[in-house]
Parts: sequence; C-alpha cells; structure tokens
Amino acid sequence: MVWNPEQYNLFTDHRLRPATDLLHQVPLNSPSVIYDLGCGTGTVASIISEHWNAAVVTGIDSSPEMLAKAKAAHPSIEWKLGDIADFSPTSKGNLIFSNAALHWLDHHETLFPHLLGQLRPGGVLAVQMPNNFNAPSHQNIYELAQSPKWIDKLGSVVRPAPVHNINWYFDMLAPLAKRVNIWETTYFQVLEGKNAVLEWTRGTALRPFLQALEAEDIASFEAEYGDRLLEAYPRRRDGSTLFPFSRLFIVVQLDDN
Repeated sequence: MVWNPEQYNLFTDHRLRPATDLLHQVPLNSPSVIYDLGCGTGTVASIISEHWNAAVVTGIDSSPEMLAKAKAAHPSIEWKLGDIADFSPTSKGNLIFSNAALHWLDHHETLFPHLLGQLRPGGVLAVQMPNNFNAPSHQNIYELAQSPKWIDKLGSVVRPAPVHNINWYFDMLAPLAKRVNIWETTYFQVLEGKNAVLEWTRGTALRPFLQALEAEDIASFEAEYGDRLLEAYPRRRDGSTLFPFSRLFIVVQLDDN
C-alpha cells in the first residue's frame, strides 16, 4: 500500500497524543537500543530520541514515501526500509515501540511473541493500535465495499477486524512476561473541515480501498462513503465534528534474566 505523508500528517496532533500517552508508560530509565516499528514520517521516533538522547534509535517502515519524509526531517536518526512482520535485528532492543502500525498485520498470536523474542532481558514491547473497527467510520467502508455495486472490485480488500480484545492479548502475553500493562482509551477528537472524518480516513483506513479502484471509480466511491459519514458524524453548530476514536495500549516487560 502506498502512503501519502501529507495526507497522514493533516491530523498530526490527534495522531501524536496516543503515542506520547504510550511513551509515558514505558518503565525504562535508560534504554540503549530502541526500535520504532512502523515509524512513518518519524515524528514519534524523534520524540523518543529526545526523551532518551543517549540511546540508538532506529525507525523501520515499509513505505519509502514515509521514510523519505522522516529522513528529511530528522537526519540524525537511522531509518530502515523493511517489513516489520519480519523484524529480526542483529542487535536486540531494550525497547520496541510501535504506534498505530501492528493492526495492519495479521496473526498477532505469532507476531507478538516474535517481537518479544527480539528484546534483551528486562526489555519492553510498547504497542498502540487503533481499535475503532466497529465504528461507523470503518463499518461504512466495509459495507459499501461488500455492496452489489462494489463487491467485485473491493470485496477482497475487506479483512476481519485485526485487533483482538484486551482479555485475548493479556492471556497470550502474561505467561511470556514479567509484567503486562494493558488498557483502552477513547479519544473524543474535535476535527475541523467540511467532511473531517473523510479526510481522516483518507490517510489511513480508506487508502487500501481507493488504491484498489480505477481512477474513474474513486470519486464515486468517496462520494457515497462521504455522504454516510456526514450522517454518522454531523457537523456541530460551531462547524466542528466530534470523532470518537478508541485505541488499545499494551506495554509488556520481560524478566531481567
């Protein structure tokens, strides 16, 4: 999937807040080797680097477009092109941090234990994933894609909700770690613009569907989807849109030996 850094960064403040909330829960004083998986345009990796300025921070992403933006903005950090599903660094990390990336991958029952295996003793895996897949913003995409008009072109793009519930992650991770800190937060985001939720999803959830369409179909699909969003998320009297967005947080720390 091709990413558009400019579209993604339209809502930088809203996308950044969960990352900083996750960072504040990392129980490490001075990690020396840190990996940011799915680093995107590098904003979070740069904050991590400032927070632990003696650490070696490496950002990894599968999007050349995102990494080009990251390299231009933060040249002092190491950036690597790679598939985070196959992440196996030569030097294991004290901290593996992933903000809004692992939900793009399937098979979490093997992915999470694999990532824990890339940590040093006492290391921490800190993950934040959107958990809004049952909300109108996402359900309307899936329903449209599976409607008679679009199913031949988009039906195969629909995938089951990739994020499991809290109990599932806790039961999987607790036997593998010394400590598991897990919680969910719903952010009531105040967005601006004529169809603000459409602009939001253009940068993330809507992208694989638009990229599966021919150019002449994109405007038609967006128009149908946009109409549904305006009904589900009407603009308020002041012109803003209130967009609730739930996110799942997981902080796992290994034993020291």
